[in-house]
Amino acid sequence: MSGNTLFLISLFSIWLLLLYHMFLALGGYLYSVWVEGQKQHPLPVKKQWPKVTILIPAHNEDIVIRNTLESMVELDYPKDRLQVIVINDNSSDRTGEICDSFADKYPFIQPMHSFPPEGGIGKSAALNRALKHATGEFIAVYDADNNPEKAAIKQLVVAFDDQPLIGAVVGKFRVINARKNLLTQFINIETISHQWMTQAGRWKWFRISSIPGTNFMIRKHVLVQVGGWDGEALAEDTELSIRVYEEGYSIRFYPLAITWEQEPETWKVWFKQRTRWARGNQYVIIKYLPRLLTMKRKKMIFDLLYYFFTYFLFLGGVLLSHTVFLLSALGVVEMTLPGPFILIWLLAYMLFIIEIMITLAIERTELTLKNFFIVILMYLTYSQLWIVLVIRSLWLHIRSVIRREEFKWDKTQRFQ
Repeated sequence: MSGNTLFLISLFSIWLLLLYHMFLALGGYLYSVWVEGQKQHPLPVKKQWPKVTILIPAHNEDIVIRNTLESMVELDYPKDRLQVIVINDNSSDRTGEICDSFADKYPFIQPMHSFPPEGGIGKSAALNRALKHATGEFIAVYDADNNPEKAAIKQLVVAFDDQPLIGAVVGKFRVINARKNLLTQFINIETISHQWMTQAGRWKWFRISSIPGTNFMIRKHVLVQVGGWDGEALAEDTELSIRVYEEGYSIRFYPLAITWEQEPETWKVWFKQRTRWARGNQYVIIKYLPRLLTMKRKKMIFDLLYYFFTYFLFLGGVLLSHTVFLLSALGVVEMTLPGPFILIWLLAYMLFIIEIMITLAIERTELTLKNFFIVILMYLTYSQLWIVLVIRSLWLHIRSVIRREEFKWDKTQRFQ
């Protein structure tokens, strides 16, 4: 295959995703205007709020679990309508002790201690065990490092809007340690752009969003109907989203429900976490792609193809682009295709910056000159590491299939 052909394929792949993300960014911005309008309306006064069960899976989380449980205590939600189940899953630190101390003071906090052979298997298994003890009409999930704002649970409940076909509601998460170092600033910008572009944009245009790992609420009967969490999925949230849609329900993105979470502060921890996420999403693609044409909800076909394009076609396009550039520089292949290719690359670079700056403009405190320069640097560093990360995750997935390795709890390291 000639260098010209390789270049055109890579060009098509890259620009297809760039233009789609710009479309999503514009949708996210339009949705944010509606959200701003909603802020002007006070939360409704209900005679009786529905019973909510909050599940918090925790494995060796003594560094962060105290703050999380304090946030549960401070929630603006009737405590007689709230059940908080903390799953102390095979912890070897003081997690269980801290959970028990809160349970002694607050009856609505109920620790559930589990040990091998049932415990220590993974987040999905821990959540499925806790689900059996949940008494709420709605199930909310928070990671052990999360500090939801006081109104978060009420906002999630209100977002269901008495519409029975809304099966789940997804809130917004922010980075609590965003100013720690350059890495956390990269992550902060990434999470903002992901939520206002991928989540809000898809909700605005297609009424689609995906369940994240934290700060979401789902109807208990829907969760039971779809069979709970997939114990083999590393990205149990993405996988659950597809099954919820397949049962005829929708998942709403509602950014007025806000939580704050800790992100990795070292590159080693970040790389390990994101590799796990990539492997999880690849598992979902491999699991559902063969069923693509038989899916009940046709909009999910488009969404699954988006994941496929992101993790395979776009990755291939970027790799092809880098390879053609390198081989051309070495004289191995000859580029005879006429065109202003430097200009095309600069336009792609500018589009990358513009679509991210659009999302930062929504979070008004984030639209700064400093963040503008961080985004410029981000493309040349942070975004390029994604290529290495996805390739590594593909290799690990293939190796795990060959070796028939079992899934295990692989938590993210926390920081003081």
